[in-house]
Amino acid sequence: MSSNNDAADETNIAVPPPAHYSGPSVSFEPERSTPSTSTAASSISDKKSEYFVEKGGISWEGYLDDELPEKTQGHWIRNLRFQVFSLYRRLFSIVFITNMAVFIATCVKGGVEGADAQFLGKVAVANIFVAILMRQDYVINAFFTVACAAPQSWPLSIRRILGRVYTIGGIHSGSAVSGTIWLILFAVQATRQFIRKDHITIPTLVFTYIILALLVGMIIFAYPKARTRHHDTFEATHRFAGWTAIALVWCLIMFLIKDYQQPGQTLGQAVVRAPPFWLVLIMTCSIILPWLRLRKVPVRAEVLSNHCVRLYFDYVDTHPGHFTRMSTSPLIEWHSFATIAVPGVKGYSAVVSRAGDWTSRCIESPPSHLWVRGIPCDGVVRVTPLFRRVVLVATGSGIGPIAPVVYAKKTALQLLWTAPAVRKTYGDKFVDSLLEANPNAIIYDTREHGKPDMVKLTYRMVKEFNAEAVVIISNEPLTRKVVYGMMSRGIPAFGAIWDS
Repeated sequence: MSSNNDAADETNIAVPPPAHYSGPSVSFEPERSTPSTSTAASSISDKKSEYFVEKGGISWEGYLDDELPEKTQGHWIRNLRFQVFSLYRRLFSIVFITNMAVFIATCVKGGVEGADAQFLGKVAVANIFVAILMRQDYVINAFFTVACAAPQSWPLSIRRILGRVYTIGGIHSGSAVSGTIWLILFAVQATRQFIRKDHITIPTLVFTYIILALLVGMIIFAYPKARTRHHDTFEATHRFAGWTAIALVWCLIMFLIKDYQQPGQTLGQAVVRAPPFWLVLIMTCSIILPWLRLRKVPVRAEVLSNHCVRLYFDYVDTHPGHFTRMSTSPLIEWHSFATIAVPGVKGYSAVVSRAGDWTSRCIESPPSHLWVRGIPCDGVVRVTPLFRRVVLVATGSGIGPIAPVVYAKKTALQLLWTAPAVRKTYGDKFVDSLLEANPNAIIYDTREHGKPDMVKLTYRMVKEFNAEAVVIISNEPLTRKVVYGMMSRGIPAFGAIWDS
């Protein structure tokens, strides 16, 4: 859905959140003794030490002595279910296997010759159409809106499935790979038909092979390991190769329609009656739409320290779970940040922590204007209101996406935030606002207490808070560890999947 070009440069476990967010590195510590939740917020502002602990009603002390329950199901079954065959991969597999089943059925029914180029071209375009729409902001938000409309009175077994709505990227990747394979088959069949002088002409073949090369290149750079190691290349390839491919698809479709034009039929009549034309038109509009909303907006910057800056925008209002894309060079790179919306306050803010060249420039020379495009888009923390009681887990900069959910108070929450010293870095205003919204928050100072066992600490909070679910925003290894640690013990847990 979005990209994050900056790698983390954090102390201890304070690392950037998932691909959907490129938010701040935040560290924050709870109060050692809070007599009551009503006095917690007022007592915080007097504490200015870099190393202090602020703690609410649930204690984390002695959590290492807790015994974790046995994981449910057998070792092989749970690993297959929660790791190898994640819902993202299951969605990918459903799309891919369905496509291959259709192709095999087509070949068995009429032989290879029965699957002519025109049919294969339609199926290839249909898959690319789905792949593009699954990355469209309005479509993503529509999925989240429908899934998160379920009332909390519904059975947890249903709500935990709806909470996985953010894995719809599996449909995107499954359709993209399937479409490329269909295009390979189309190229083979079109070549055979060209040799036999059966409809297909040279321009159709030329455009087919160029598009195929572009799509294969995009898939190679989108492979998870390649995307992680060469993210800038992945983003540039997806953008510029994708735009080029769409332009060439228009050429391919027009020539293919012309190749199969019926006697006595005008080209215009053939075009408007061809389903691929309308599919390509819709997906082209889908790609253009976010760029029609490209604008340069004023920014008010509040430098919190030499490590982070808070940027304020008022051009649009956002909701908890939203992220926006911003840039100083709109054709070159984009950075996604979680929006921090405060109820009753116009606009939103985003906290940018030092993590790479772009974020460093924002801190050292705060921008007065930034480019934005598209609309605010939903991310994983949007699923929080599906559950009655939720433990929110953030490490370091993960507090960016979590903060607006805490402010909104739409469901009963217990916040766990682990990071090194925060007030010196992020200022009392931001810290106090979170404790005012969630006085019982547990903030674990990793600089004073060391790295915690996040699975044990999270599990204790789930049991003491009687939570239905866990939502975590952290780095990829820790997110996977905590999500697996909870899910394998029967506790619904949700975290980013780094699929963009």
